[in-house]
Amino acid sequence: MAAESAAVDPLLLGAAVFLASAVVAVPLFKRLGLGSVLGYLAAGSLIGPFGLGIFDDAEEVLHFAEFGVVLLLFVIGLELNPARLWRLRKQILGLGLSQVLLAGVVIALVLRFLADFSSAASVAGGGALTLSSTAFAVQILRDKTALTSPYGDRAFSILLLQDIAIVPLLAIVAFLSPGAASFEWSSLGIAVLSLALVIAIGRYGLRPLFHAIAATRADEVFTAAALLVVLGAALLMQYAGLSMAMGAFLAGVLLAESEFRHQLETDIEPFRGLLLGLFFIGVGMSLAWPAVLESWWIVLGGAALLYLVKSAMIFALTRWTGSPFGDALRIAAVLGQGGEFGFVLLTVGRSGGLWERQTETLLTAIITVTMVMTPFVVAGADWWVRRAEDDGMDDVDDVEMAKGGQVIIAGFGRFGQVIARILRLRGYELTLIDNDPKRIQIARTFGNKVFFGDLKRGDILRTAGAERARAIFLCGDDHDSNARALEMLRERLPNTLIFARAQDRFDELKLEALGADGVVRETFESGIALAHEALTRLGEGDRADDVIEEFRRLDLELLRLQSEYGAEGGYEKMRERFSLEREHERH
Repeated sequence: MAAESAAVDPLLLGAAVFLASAVVAVPLFKRLGLGSVLGYLAAGSLIGPFGLGIFDDAEEVLHFAEFGVVLLLFVIGLELNPARLWRLRKQILGLGLSQVLLAGVVIALVLRFLADFSSAASVAGGGALTLSSTAFAVQILRDKTALTSPYGDRAFSILLLQDIAIVPLLAIVAFLSPGAASFEWSSLGIAVLSLALVIAIGRYGLRPLFHAIAATRADEVFTAAALLVVLGAALLMQYAGLSMAMGAFLAGVLLAESEFRHQLETDIEPFRGLLLGLFFIGVGMSLAWPAVLESWWIVLGGAALLYLVKSAMIFALTRWTGSPFGDALRIAAVLGQGGEFGFVLLTVGRSGGLWERQTETLLTAIITVTMVMTPFVVAGADWWVRRAEDDGMDDVDDVEMAKGGQVIIAGFGRFGQVIARILRLRGYELTLIDNDPKRIQIARTFGNKVFFGDLKRGDILRTAGAERARAIFLCGDDHDSNARALEMLRERLPNTLIFARAQDRFDELKLEALGADGVVRETFESGIALAHEALTRLGEGDRADDVIEEFRRLDLELLRLQSEYGAEGGYEKMRERFSLEREHERH
């Protein structure tokens, strides 16, 4: 920090400033319709060395906040199981590789002939500027719930190839630098062994680890283990000279088909959100306003040219490979900016003597300005597509919302299993959640895929896709957890059908008051069924149906009275009513 007070802990003061700037700027920018990313950038510009000067080391903040990007890639990996990656292989290797090569060549030519770079510097600069921002693009796609839409798939495929391309691009920049060291085969061997180790541990070691931790019911240890997995994969990749984010992504993919996927995502999400926000603040802090103002025509013109060149090529490639007009336009808008890994390549190029510090500062400012432009360009693309749809353009497709289970069943004990079997008979797609590792293992032996999740953490249902579900069943054994989850869900999802399992009539009253669309006491219907069977075998015949119907009527009336007058008051009102009815019958 620029100034420190002896009476105040600078670490706590710095954290308070970061949090306060985000709390003020982000809601304001979202209210203005400009998005959270732009709010973080504005907050960083305000408190950074070129704003109020509260902080004077943006690089240190970015270095720490890079872990937010690492966590983001881990969460993305959790959402991408190997089957989906295999389905996207042609887009990753075809569309993604084409974008990196084509954009890199064109940008290199622009740098060579318009900016008078040397041939080596042009190639290295083209590689740095061809990369898009994974953090910006994915955050925007997640905010728009479009990450698994058709255009989200294609945009992410390009981003994934770019992340993979970081390793060879770093090697190319180092090779082109004056006095570059010779290639060492040992480095390649370490990289391959590290990848194999991450895959082996992820495939055979993580699931038993999380089973053992889940059995202890220690939520904080489960969260610590999730963070440890991300850190371990990232550090191993860093040691091998590879991308930390790629290691975290690989660990996420290997856990994407495990029953702990939703719980892991829920535990990681708060850390990811805060650190990614800190990353965006760091980018805003690094925007060197004096350099921008001194050479504003170069920075603004360069940013506009970079965004135009990249987005035009991405639009052409996606249209050529089959994307509708609207999808291609949105992909181009989301991916037109420079990326955070471009900063790394620019620093490596400057250290290797490919360009001076002033050139690095200008190129860094250009990348940062393109990031600032992104929310505005995306909003403009969305407006254009909506207008085209209103005009009846045939080849513009609507955005397909991310798909989750049609029905979520939280609690896969005996109660939930019956519901699941009935719904499957009608062909409903189910997402099953339970918090008992042993029950999950037993369910697996019968061919049921059940995810681990604790209903005491109501946000687990949101992570599992509650916003997209047609109905949610709360069937857990812990009835307080059912009530807390219902309260949270009803507040966020007022129009979603929510059904709940009640322990007794008082629990039923509580759940109905919290807004459940349907509540059934866990032993009520089975008790009625057994009583009906007994009456029939005792010779009551058709009267059995009448008795059961009368019992249901009286029980429903008692529930209504208890809802209005309370448990004891309802009983008293019911007694008075029966007394009056009997008195009336005697007269």
